[in-house]
Amino acid sequence: MRHYEKKGMKLGTDSAHTRAMKKSLAQALLTNDRIKTTEARAKATRGYVDRIITWAKRGDLHSRRLAIAKLGDKELVREVFEKAAQGMWQDRNGGYTRIYKLGKRKGDNATIVIWELINESVAPKEEKKAEEKKEAAPAPAEDKAEETAEESAEAEEAVEETAEEVAEEPAETAEEAAEEPAKEA
Repeated sequence: MRHYEKKGMKLGTDSAHTRAMKKSLAQALLTNDRIKTTEARAKATRGYVDRIITWAKRGDLHSRRLAIAKLGDKELVREVFEKAAQGMWQDRNGGYTRIYKLGKRKGDNATIVIWELINESVAPKEEKKAEEKKEAAPAPAEDKAEETAEESAEAEEAVEETAEEVAEEPAETAEEAAEEPAKEA
């Protein structure tokens, strides 16, 4: 008995229709890179598409035949395998799709989403965070001493600049006052 065929959500239909729906949604997503569907369908089909892209990343003949059997479209499989060969998902280990929620559908209040392929590269995670924390702990005490010295120097410079500006202002106002009567005459 093959029990593995029964996993996944039924999506309110019989198994043949569910299988056909997943195949159709996967074809639409891989063709257009972005589709609008219900949240339940997108989440149910996400693993289906991830498996195909993982086969495309592997790139061998067996993987290509498995993808053709799942999608049923040789041309679409060729395009997906070419994207994978160009390195579209090279640094990403799974999670090739993204789901954005749009809101509720008016008729049946189903959650509508935009489901799209991810094209951006992944930022590498930082390793050895514990070492950084150990090194960073003594550094703030030293940095604080340096910062207070710098801040006090900056404060002294700011006081000197304002003192110079204040000293220049009375001279300017005296010159301006002398010029105003001359202009009026």
